[in-house]
Amino acid sequence: MANTNFAALTTAQLQTWSRDFWKVARNMSFINQFAGTGSNAMVQRITELTKSEKGTKANLTLLADMTGDGTVGDFTLEGSEEALRSFDISIQMDQLRFANRLSGRLADQKSVVNFREQSRDALAYAMADRIDQLAFLTLAGIPYTQKNNGAARSVQGTGQNLGDLEFASDVTAPTVNRAVRTDGSGTAVRNLIDVSDTSLSGNFAEAQSGSDDMVSTDKLSYGHIVELKALAKERYLRGIRGAGNEEVYHMFVHPRQMADLKLDTDFLTAVRNAGTRGPSNPFFTGHNGLMVDGVMVHEFRHIPTNLGQTADTNVHGGNHFDAAAALFCGAQALAMADIGLPEVVEETFDYGNQHGISIGKIFGLKKPVYRSDHHGSNEDFGVIRCDTAI
Repeated sequence: MANTNFAALTTAQLQTWSRDFWKVARNMSFINQFAGTGSNAMVQRITELTKSEKGTKANLTLLADMTGDGTVGDFTLEGSEEALRSFDISIQMDQLRFANRLSGRLADQKSVVNFREQSRDALAYAMADRIDQLAFLTLAGIPYTQKNNGAARSVQGTGQNLGDLEFASDVTAPTVNRAVRTDGSGTAVRNLIDVSDTSLSGNFAEAQSGSDDMVSTDKLSYGHIVELKALAKERYLRGIRGAGNEEVYHMFVHPRQMADLKLDTDFLTAVRNAGTRGPSNPFFTGHNGLMVDGVMVHEFRHIPTNLGQTADTNVHGGNHFDAAAALFCGAQALAMADIGLPEVVEETFDYGNQHGISIGKIFGLKKPVYRSDHHGSNEDFGVIRCDTAI
């Protein structure tokens, strides 16, 4: 396999290499499977900057429903027109960079691994994985200073922490009508009495002490999915339009939550009966996505949990147990600014004896929040967080 000599590449060739890298990274990214450039996507990708009086930035426009009842019969319509109300969501952007460095030319000759080709794949995976982590932390309203398992990220020097990203400060806790928990005594999902229980502390505080706490048996079941879909429609969470103009929702669960679902008799029956009989049934193939009652249930390891936290009687009131945040998503649940191609740079060190490759990508993430006429409050536009025991 021939080495890629970056110094010899033309600008067009380097752009092609950069484009290939970003294609590999996006293919490796889980969240990018749900991205599109229109408002009918779960993750709306913004690929162009908008000029405004305050400069150039990435904007996402949310369109609110009309509230008037129109004009009947032959009564005059002129003068009674209703203005369309829109909300512009500004997405801050920052650059995330990764690099590899080879120890020396002799090591490269001894190695059977092509440094540049292997480095490309390793850097692409690292970029895709961190974007996935950030995306689900953003959707759940958990700060980037925490890992997706609830443990604190180790603090590095300034500029070497995900919490230093410009858009890290835009992460917001779930809003009052977009935060629920499971109730294992039935199939209901219950509103959180105190929405601060899912605050930016990252605690799954419905696994804390209080008058309306979850208990360790409040695990996810088929009935909860049905209830969440009804709740989403009732609270005007717009689904993604599919074939036949039907609305489809996406629900993201941790592997432990998926395991609980597969142990639920009602869920097991629904999946078995809905699919094709035999070994091609998705339940038996172990497919990560299952369609249940118009909801695509996806299993992914970066769904936030408290598995990395230790029991702390001061925080959890002695009632700590494992919990996870399932994310029930409709259209425009997440905005992603994806501006331009990654910047690829190769450097040599020690008089050309050592080689290094760096990748830098400018992007931004934000969970859209708007003023809901139906609730009279600011609400997350396209996602409901549902805390469950696992």
